[in-house]
Amino acid sequence: MAELKRTLGVSDAVVIGLGSMVGAGIFAALGPAARAAGAGLLPALGLAAVVAYCNADSSARLAVRYPASGGTYVYGRERLGPFWGYLAGWAFVVGKTASCGAMALTVGAYVWPGHAHAVAVAAVVALTAVNYRGVQKSALVTRVIVAAVLAVLAGVVVACLTSGRADAARLAGGGWSPSGVLQAAGLLFFAFAGYARIATLGEEVRDPRRTVPRAVMLALGVALAVYAAVAVAVLSVLGADGLAAATAPLADAVRAAGYPGLVPVVRAGAALAATGSLLALILGVSRTTLAMARDGHLPRGLAAVHPRFGVPHHAELAVGAVVAVLAATVDVRGAIGFSSFGVLAYYAIANASAWTLGPGVWGRVVTGVGLCGCVLLAFALPSEAVLLGGLVLGVGAGVFGVRKRFVGGG
Repeated sequence: MAELKRTLGVSDAVVIGLGSMVGAGIFAALGPAARAAGAGLLPALGLAAVVAYCNADSSARLAVRYPASGGTYVYGRERLGPFWGYLAGWAFVVGKTASCGAMALTVGAYVWPGHAHAVAVAAVVALTAVNYRGVQKSALVTRVIVAAVLAVLAGVVVACLTSGRADAARLAGGGWSPSGVLQAAGLLFFAFAGYARIATLGEEVRDPRRTVPRAVMLALGVALAVYAAVAVAVLSVLGADGLAAATAPLADAVRAAGYPGLVPVVRAGAALAATGSLLALILGVSRTTLAMARDGHLPRGLAAVHPRFGVPHHAELAVGAVVAVLAATVDVRGAIGFSSFGVLAYYAIANASAWTLGPGVWGRVVTGVGLCGCVLLAFALPSEAVLLGGLVLGVGAGVFGVRKRFVGGG
């Protein structure tokens, strides 16, 4: 069986994780989360971060034990049995493929709003070509994107907090409800899920038992610091009601702060962030596809590794083709809602897998909180996302059962 090349270090893995997290949510998720949570936006962000930390800790401990491509697909299979590994892989591939479509459309909406679908498809084709040439090139492109996006976000924070229009009273102004905070936390969790990309690259990092846990925690810590700073800055200018009504929250915030000249820069940063997220998402989905194909849950041909570039080229081309179709047809809001449910299901299986690693009290507390948190946030999402997500997971379970009965294996 062909193996992938171990070429990534800690900084490369951190950058790939940040490329997913920073691009996936901060430019888009604050508005919907504010509509759900109102003045409870910051507590919702904190709750999402706690669940993300628990999931990251569980994922890191599992990655040390199983340093191979596939992430929770591998962990669930090894710790809980083939069905749970398969279900995790199914949730990840289907949910994150939908997320890829959403991110591609985000690129299109910011670059050329009148032709968002066409730009989205072009972005998918271009980034699939980058991934095809090798993971080191993907990491290099992601490093450049992350640096630029962080610079833009720093500009937003400084502009808002030093404008003279910031008011700390806006941070707690308005009402909120526990159910709203839970729903907002579920939406904001979408923005933290990028560290899964690090775990799915377990076969391509050097010294994975050391690199993966460090990279996961570093990426999560940086992302939380960035999100908290941006949320405080934007709330201080717009308030919860203004943020909830904003269609482009960060652009509206710098405009309200008195810096209209920064609006084009923020729009460009949003497009670049979504591009970085899309790049890392395609990378992660193709690696889980590779792992599932190796085990026969997907066509065996998808497990092929390119002899020159050392990447799962058939899987990358297949994922790119499916995402291109989605980018030409999907609705962004529906894709994000479904993706959030799939990601939380994926991490629920990761925490259940980590529970079996050992009797340590702290480890059990962390995995227990993570598991309960994933279930709670998943079912707090909008009802249409819960219904669609449950239906798709049920279809996946049915496919597994049929295959096991009539084909064998599993």
